[in-house]
Amino acid sequence: MKSFGIIIPSRYASTRLPGKPLEDIHGKTLIQRVLENASTIKAAEFVIVATDDDRIFNHVNTFGQAIMTQSNHSTGTDRIRECLDHLDSIPDIIVNIQGDEPFLDPKIVSDLIACFDQPECQIATAYHLISHEAAKSTDTVKLVSSEKDTALYFSRSVIPHNTKEIKKYKAHMGIYAYRSTILKEITALAPSSLELSESLEQLRWLQNGYAIHCVESKTPGIGIDTPEDLRLARTKFSNNN
Repeated sequence: MKSFGIIIPSRYASTRLPGKPLEDIHGKTLIQRVLENASTIKAAEFVIVATDDDRIFNHVNTFGQAIMTQSNHSTGTDRIRECLDHLDSIPDIIVNIQGDEPFLDPKIVSDLIACFDQPECQIATAYHLISHEAAKSTDTVKLVSSEKDTALYFSRSVIPHNTKEIKKYKAHMGIYAYRSTILKEITALAPSSLELSESLEQLRWLQNGYAIHCVESKTPGIGIDTPEDLRLARTKFSNNN
């Protein structure tokens, strides 16, 4: 297996739920829940939180490892790229787990890492299947992929266009794995026209000719973006204890 490390980008500012990394979820903060879940992936060389906020940095370092990054990064990928400059050694692959995904199935990470057994794999990501009704939400990013499971396009619109033949749609999950060399390359690219149109950074990579391999997850991600998401997460953890 290729060597890999996990980096979790986390910032305090959030349009819909400011300060969410430090919100309490049944006795632990959101960011602690995410880090502890990621730490169950024993093959990872490290699990690091990348942040630009002193509150998150100081909190995480009481139970894990955090690295302070600049505040002017426009994407989590850029923040993760800066982390590489702080590492003594860099593994073959870097996995980007979102800082608001405490319920992520660790098996997804193993499936993503397996993609890199193919020498041509540069970037890997995941999706789960949803109904047409769920696909109508512009908050849900959809993707279409090739017969070889590489991404063709991502959009906030319903893609492919609704037809009677389409029963399920692919909802993109906010997790990526990149070869370390490729991560350095894609973060040096200027924002692309498609990226700016859809507000999706992965379109920059596609538009510049990079291949993104896609794997299906049987368990959907549950991101925490709103107060209602937070309430549901608290209920879920409470019911599991």
